[in-house]
Amino acid sequence: MRTNHITPKKQLVTPWSLDNNQAYLDWKTHKLERYTQALRGEPVRLNHLAKPSESERLELSKRCKKTNLAIYETTAELHNPEKIHADLRDFADSFGLQIAERHRSAGENGIVALRVSDAQKQRGYIPYSRNAMNWHSDGYYNAPDDQIRAMVLHCAQPAGDGGANQFLDPEIAYIRLRDMNPDYIAALMHPEAMTIPANHESDGSVRPASVGPVFSVDEDGNLAMRYTARTRSISWRQDKPTHQAVAALTNVLNSDDPLMLTARLKAGQGILCNNVLHNRTGFDPDTTQNSDRLVFRIRFHNRSEEH
Repeated sequence: MRTNHITPKKQLVTPWSLDNNQAYLDWKTHKLERYTQALRGEPVRLNHLAKPSESERLELSKRCKKTNLAIYETTAELHNPEKIHADLRDFADSFGLQIAERHRSAGENGIVALRVSDAQKQRGYIPYSRNAMNWHSDGYYNAPDDQIRAMVLHCAQPAGDGGANQFLDPEIAYIRLRDMNPDYIAALMHPEAMTIPANHESDGSVRPASVGPVFSVDEDGNLAMRYTARTRSISWRQDKPTHQAVAALTNVLNSDDPLMLTARLKAGQGILCNNVLHNRTGFDPDTTQNSDRLVFRIRFHNRSEEH
């Protein structure tokens, strides 16, 4: 089994080693240069969701390379969820993304429809409710060698009220913590830093317990992150450095960091990202009225890279 917390097998020079502070400082300077400009640019306009042009694809890839996320928008097929569903599969293919969704609610092509639902497999799970969702990376309950590397969220129908997201690049979270205290990074890269207990599904299947680091480095030298701010059904390594590191990360996420992005996606807008940290506000609080909010989600085993 591959262990992602160790030095990448290609022995790439990366900024993630705590023994190479100069490499980290050089990388951080380059990372933060014009970061805000890249993060807050206008959405990339796509003439056809299913077939981004070469210039559209390159612009999305460039933004993902810089900030690990990019917003796009299209007016095509705004009121046709079935066509959007099919187009998203082609959209993923245009970036060479390998669909990884084996979720209980995954439909055709591994695409999950996030909407208010009382269906048996979705009942009680926050993504299918009107409730706010706390900070997390997608697939945080996956085993470390089965991580989600990238994700698309596409808004087919926004909520009438609320339903905004905040996004934070894991590399920015890493910078904030390492600059506070490198020991926080060491604690969160420990292979037993975070444990998600086994989960018993309604159909009798069992998702096994997942034990692994928060920050890890993949075989290509990229930083990855698995994290959830939930306080139930989670166990942190029982030592002082880990508890201090988790508290520091919580403070970062609650700080309204200037490099956080807040977006309330409109119909036809979407986020392509390398599984960044994100949350969601509650929406359509009047439960006597139906909520039509519909967001499609696709998750991938590989990152969106410029190619």
